[in-house]
Amino acid sequence: MFSKILIANRGEIAVRIIRACKEMGIDTVAVFSEADRDALHVSLADESYCIGPAAGADSYLNMSAVITAAVNSGAAAIHPGYGFLSENAKFAALCEKCQITFIGPPSHVIEKMGDKDMAKRVMKAAGVPVIPGAEMLENAEAAKNAARKIGYPVLLKARAGGGGKGIRKVESEEELESAFNVARAEAYAAFSDGALYMEKFLSKVKHIEAQILADNHGNVVCLGERECSIQRRNQKLVEESPSTAINDSLRGNIIEIAVKAAKATGYVNAGTIEFLLDEEGRYYFMELNTRLPVEHGVTEMVTGIDIVKWQIRIAAGLSLTYKQQDIKLTGNAIECRVNAENPAKNFKPCAGKVELLHFPGGPWVRVDSALYQNYVIPPFYDSLVAKIIVSAKTREEAIRKMRAALCELVLEGIDHNADFICGVLSSEEFESGDYYVDTLAKLMERETV
Repeated sequence: MFSKILIANRGEIAVRIIRACKEMGIDTVAVFSEADRDALHVSLADESYCIGPAAGADSYLNMSAVITAAVNSGAAAIHPGYGFLSENAKFAALCEKCQITFIGPPSHVIEKMGDKDMAKRVMKAAGVPVIPGAEMLENAEAAKNAARKIGYPVLLKARAGGGGKGIRKVESEEELESAFNVARAEAYAAFSDGALYMEKFLSKVKHIEAQILADNHGNVVCLGERECSIQRRNQKLVEESPSTAINDSLRGNIIEIAVKAAKATGYVNAGTIEFLLDEEGRYYFMELNTRLPVEHGVTEMVTGIDIVKWQIRIAAGLSLTYKQQDIKLTGNAIECRVNAENPAKNFKPCAGKVELLHFPGGPWVRVDSALYQNYVIPPFYDSLVAKIIVSAKTREEAIRKMRAALCELVLEGIDHNADFICGVLSSEEFESGDYYVDTLAKLMERETV
């Protein structure tokens, strides 16, 4: 087992990883930007290193600075969390070259799955259902030709996509050229890669994720599914497990195909296979996220399995102690992402000082956050400030528990979206479970949230 791990991240996920390491008796190293000197993860770690200015590109994305901190601290491994360098094949390869263990899949797997078009081809060859579409599009004219064959509406998607960037829905040929240029520019700005591919746009679908763990000895387990269909502009807001749309038979099919997909790619460590599920129960592969998911806590609550600890154990060469038949989903769990943003002002991000803070508590209520009273939220990073996760014996109880938790939250000094989320949870669509990836947009159009 590792004696010391460097956490190449910030915010709540850095705190989450540090806590797991402490429970495992592993020393931790934090890295931080100049804007994060007073961040919670810095004070919780055993040692810390400043790696650059406030901008992420100059600090948390600075591979040389991160590696130098690892070498100087004597860290044997680096946990990248999510975002930043977590899905960067070059960084994983650099860790391998420097003989520092990257807590995630091998660099060649990240590279293969990071190319979303290649990932689809790999999955299709392995017999995994994929959405009808077209491979790399050289220009807008090629996109028009592909769309005529597929049929409108279509989705333009970034090859190196993630976080909802570089995605555009196109309803007609008249819109396509402009959408193509915008999506390509956005993709290049986000990933330094403007390549696009195309998928048929499927309506009335749910976003379903299968969580996998795979070790270095050929063992793979799927920890059930998460429903992530409540999204705003392709950004998830509410997640739950299990999904109301999946029965035991369908769950078994998805688990089988998820394990098959992981083995087909030579996957190692924690990963998320994302599917779209239609009303007829047909599911289609979207992508394989090669990192710890933001919403991992939902799966942890219903399985009792600490995914972060298992990431570390797998990276250290240990074998999974679970077989697929050992994985049971108990009860229902819901996660809500509390963001520092103002829903009344088009979700404008809000930085500033936390004047008063109280997190909800009680049985089976979990809060993952790096906030503390008087902390000043910097304006340079993602607006996520807390994840509230609850579990209960039934879905109805879990919804009530989450509403109570959101009502108990006190977060003054900054704008946030807790009341907005309460409105979503109180909608007829969410309560019934009859919601889809476009439901939140429709609720907002009707001004019911």
